[in-house]
Parts: sequence; structure tokens; C-alpha cells
Amino acid sequence: MTKIFAKRARIKDGWAKDVAVTLADGKIAAVTQGPAPADAVRVDTLLPAIANLHSHSFQRAMAGMTEYRLTGRDSFWTWRELMYRFAAKITPDQLQSIAALAFMEMQEAGFASVGEFHYLHHRQDGSSYAAIDELSQRIFAAAAETRIGLTHLPVLYIYGGAGKKALAAEQARFGNDVDRFDRLVVAAKANIANVGPDALVGIAPHSLRATAPDELARVIAAHPAGPVHIHIAEQPKEVAEIEAWLGARPVDWLLHHALVDARWCLVHATHMSASETRALAASGAVAGLCPITEANLGDGPFNGADYVAAGGRFGVGSDSNVRISVTEELRTLEYSQRLRDLSRNILTAGGAGVGETLYLGAAKGGAQALGRDAGIIEAGKLADLVAIDSAAPSLCALADHQLLDGYCFAAGDDVVTDLWSAGRHCVRQGRHVAREAIVSSYRKAIAGLVADV
Repeated sequence: MTKIFAKRARIKDGWAKDVAVTLADGKIAAVTQGPAPADAVRVDTLLPAIANLHSHSFQRAMAGMTEYRLTGRDSFWTWRELMYRFAAKITPDQLQSIAALAFMEMQEAGFASVGEFHYLHHRQDGSSYAAIDELSQRIFAAAAETRIGLTHLPVLYIYGGAGKKALAAEQARFGNDVDRFDRLVVAAKANIANVGPDALVGIAPHSLRATAPDELARVIAAHPAGPVHIHIAEQPKEVAEIEAWLGARPVDWLLHHALVDARWCLVHATHMSASETRALAASGAVAGLCPITEANLGDGPFNGADYVAAGGRFGVGSDSNVRISVTEELRTLEYSQRLRDLSRNILTAGGAGVGETLYLGAAKGGAQALGRDAGIIEAGKLADLVAIDSAAPSLCALADHQLLDGYCFAAGDDVVTDLWSAGRHCVRQGRHVAREAIVSSYRKAIAGLVADV
């Protein structure tokens, strides 16, 4: 049993002073106010930690490699070509080391858990490893080393484009038909127990362009429980191709042909009509927003104001991992709305701090998307917790009710002092407890990988 004592905490009903949180078996056993227990871990300000709902961890190793202009107009589609070449070279050992670094950085930034949208499945030629889930097991090993909360999302990737376009050679490592995919998911579910009792496996049909209606229906029917994540409407080209093929825009088609509900996470959903925005909000699904990556790739801004006004649920993810930061994801989300609408303080109702609204909304939505009973400091919830230092120069002028606004818009990740993933105390005094070994392994892995790309 672990006890945490915070000078202040953002608990379920609001801000509270002198809060003791008791942890047992990875969960919050009790939340009380009063004097500090003698044996408690003391922190300044305790918050529910956010879940990183969308990550391709291997892409962390290519951060900074695509920031130059090619001939003609650069876009997501030109970026993707380098990503394919990079993915083709990664070995299982390198994948494990890269994932461990990314997971460690997530925890140091304040993410207690991650949804790993995992489509790197096979050998370079598309043939299976001896264990069909070999590369999933490498993600599991990285999660076990860092002790991050993991929702593993094996990706169903059948086609190379809308209309059942054949996979290209560079997509061979991703490819599965429905039967092979089911075998992979079964194997992953059998092996994820090695990570921890809070780890679980969901499914991720990659996108409407990488599947087809009949196969999508089959895989959803075969997995009636657990998280379902899908890329949707990230690019105008994608929207146009799906509409030409299936006769409807991607979000509209999915909402009319699948039982989209609270277990679904629609990643990006960047290009939606007004009616799609309202319908997605009404479905109870989570919009998985990745503002840093969406800005980096030139995807465009999410229709946030209308979605939040309609009661839509959202969370944030680091996606390509070009930059891993809780605060930058949240501020980039809000700033994208301000730049588009030429206005301020958009993603909040009148009178509420936009930072607090963003942070608490992402904490709840991210937990829902990953199937984690977390996102609030309350007895019975998973102990996904983060502590920040309100005495930091970026925060010390603020009253309690302004702290989350300051955290989101003025602070850096260096204000994070401690983090617990399902009660596991992984970050202490701002550093992950296994940092040195993880960084050393990463440096060795990346040296060999970059030499080969």
C-alpha cells in the first residue's frame, strides 16, 4: 500500500487542499483530507494523469528526418514514403528499444498510459515471424520495462488504398487478411499478461481505405468487446476517395454502417461536415486528436468548437511522436482553433478556464478510449496520477483555479515531478526510474538503424 500526500489536488469535485491518496493493487483505495501521513510520498500538486490515446512508437526514431522540402508540394503523402522506407529496416530489437524510449518520454511528460496503434507486424517481406505476434511482444517488453499502462491495438491493414487497392511492397510488413489478423490478436491477448494486470488488447482497423466493408464487419463482429480505434478523415484526399468509392464521407459512412459507441475512438476525424461533427459527438465515441502531428503533417484543424459544444468526447495522442508533450498537445489543439477562427478561448464554455476544460476533458476521454477506468482522482479508479510543481516560475503566480490553465499554456514538461501508472511510481523528481538503461539501449539501436536507412 502506497500513500501520496499533496498540498493540493484536482479531485472529482474540484480543487482540494492537503489531500492524502492511498493506493492499493494499482487503484485508488481512498482519498482523504487532513494532516500528512508520516509514510506518504509528498508532492506539490496532484492531478489525474492523461492517457496518450494514439501512438506509433517506432516513428519516434525518425523525428526530425522529414523537415525538408521535396520537389513540388509536400504533404502527408510524401511524408509517408519516408516512413515506409524507415519501417522496412527496423529489427525486433530496435523496435523494442525505440518503443521503450518513447514510452519513457511519455511518462516523463505526464502520460500514464498509451494506446499503441501497432501495424508493424511481420518481416520485411511480409512473412510471419516464428511467433505471429513477435513484434507485439517487443512492444510488450518495452511497456514492461517502462511500466507504462498499455492498451495494445493490433492494426488490420488489408489494402493499399481505397477500392481494395493491392498492398505496395513497402506495406508488406503491415498486411493481414482477417483470419491472419484474428490469429495475431489471439496470440497478443495470450502474451500481454506479462505486462501487468491493467494491460489489455483492443483492435484497430487501420482506416476505411485499408479495409473494405465486408471485412470490417467481420473483424468487428469477431471482437465484440474492448477498444476499437480507426484512422478516419485525416486528409481531404482520403475523404474524396472514400466518398467516390463508398458513396459517403468517411465519418458519415462509418456511423451508418457500424455500431459506433463508447468503445470506439475515431482518430483525427479532421475533415468532417457539420452534420458529421454532431453525429460523432452524439455517438459517445471519442475523437482521438493528435494536434502536434496533425500540424506537422499539414492535416488541418479539427472542428473543435462545434464538437465540444455538442458534448463530444475527446482525448489526445502523440501519433508520430515527433514531439512528446502533454502540454503542447493541448495548447496546439486550442491554438489551431484560434488561428482558424481569429478568436480566443474557444474550446470551453463561458466562464470556465480553457486549460482546465482541455486537461480534464482529455483525461476522461483518453481513459475511455483506452478502456482504462481512470481520468479522475476518486476511490476505485486506476491510480494513473501525475504531480506537478506549482512553485515553478511558469506557475508560481497562479491561484489554484488557474493552475491547469497555466500548465497547459505557460508551462513546459519540466514541471512534472512524479508519475504513477496504475500505482507504479515510474517518474521521480522529473526523471524516469529506468532512464539511463533505456537511453543507452536506444542509442545503440538507432546507430545501427540510421546507418542502414
